[in-house]
Amino acid sequence: MHTERININEINPNAYKPIFELYNTIKKSSLTTTEFSLIQIRASQINGCAYCIQSHIKEAIEQGEKQYRIHALLAWRESPFFTKEEHIILEMTEQITHISEDGLHQELYEDAITLFGKEKVSDIIMAICCINVWNRIGRATLLAPVPSQN
Repeated sequence: MHTERININEINPNAYKPIFELYNTIKKSSLTTTEFSLIQIRASQINGCAYCIQSHIKEAIEQGEKQYRIHALLAWRESPFFTKEEHIILEMTEQITHISEDGLHQELYEDAITLFGKEKVSDIIMAICCINVWNRIGRATLLAPVPSQN
């Protein structure tokens, strides 16, 4: 059942401005569009934000992501479709999204720094934080996905 809740963008559009600035900054960062999409989709799956899942999957497909990889994302650890780099990014996405459980493990952090360097790790962390903000807004205000016309 969907209950109507406030639309923060209508009530206080200025509240969204810094989040859009962060989002746009990260889109121009060292992350590839594929890496950014994987972060957005996986965090949204974990957080159960139907609106974000639908919109980011649609966007990823439009950017050329393969549907079989998107379908395998829920079982990425067992899937042969993701690179070592993507495994680290997805593991970081899960640990940071579930930050209250154990934080970001030191070993994973060190592996990420070794593989990507400090700038890209910073971009990965900020991308994960950004989608988590959007997911929390989506869940708190019950944003509903719009059916695709395709």
